[in-house]
Amino acid sequence: MFKYSLDNKRYHTLNYHLTNKFGTRAFKVSLNGNFSCPNFKNNKGCIFCSALGSGDFAGNKNDNLLKQFNDVKTMLNNKWPDTKYIAYFQANTNTYAPVNVLKEKFEKALTFPNVVGLNIGTRPDAISDECLKYLNDLNKRTYLTIELGLQSMHNETLKLINRGHDLKCFDECVKKLRENNINVVVHIINGLPFETKKMMIDTVKHLNSLNIQGIKIHMLHILKNTELENFYKKTNFHVLTKEEYVDIVCDQIEELDEKIVIHRLTGDGKKEDLIEPMWTLKKVSVLNDIDKELSKRNTYQGYKYQKKQ
Repeated sequence: MFKYSLDNKRYHTLNYHLTNKFGTRAFKVSLNGNFSCPNFKNNKGCIFCSALGSGDFAGNKNDNLLKQFNDVKTMLNNKWPDTKYIAYFQANTNTYAPVNVLKEKFEKALTFPNVVGLNIGTRPDAISDECLKYLNDLNKRTYLTIELGLQSMHNETLKLINRGHDLKCFDECVKKLRENNINVVVHIINGLPFETKKMMIDTVKHLNSLNIQGIKIHMLHILKNTELENFYKKTNFHVLTKEEYVDIVCDQIEELDEKIVIHRLTGDGKKEDLIEPMWTLKKVSVLNDIDKELSKRNTYQGYKYQKKQ
């Protein structure tokens, strides 16, 4: 068994990490703090982003945070009583507001029963010095993780997808967070238009050098009513097959430092909004195929990375 897994996975699982950290099961509860995004204001947003701003499975912004939390908590408690929770502010850019607004929402979430930490999803260009100072204070009082969207290390891709920042901006933000000992989880997307397999693997190799603590790997979803939908219809760029995706993810896992926690290996898209790839709807099948491929190769997270050290 891989040493960072409790369920015979060949990679560093989030379940292992949280159970080891808190001595019991811990789950992230997605919340919608009704934040906006600077990229919507300046650039009409990333071309893949839905109207919900990456919060398709977060809570209902019209409900208060406690109701959102309790709705999820009730379901989890039926299966896993006496568990602990991480309040996950997911939708849009959750540091894009005055610090007094951030304090109101984040401090409230910390008062919910059995909440032991915060995960805050944001962008590298949306953490002001004042915000960083507050995050540093939070980090001293709770288990804090900042989730940063990168998507790709390649500036030509970032420009194509209208990301609104470059790699330098991202790297500098990670550096500042780590100087304050704040945990960082990075989101990347496989299958972005015109990227090669090598480019996707290079993104993971770059992250190895940044002292991050976690990663989320997503497959690009082409959703209805997005700029990406129009771009796809215009260019008909190649969409990864399930087999291609599994192969790339396994290569990325082999290249990834074993100490980096893998929070996600594929993404979710609402069935009614998804145009391509439809195979992503069978999430369990994708995860099982990744397990099978790693077993077939007899490799594991960090297999290639370790050989280079």
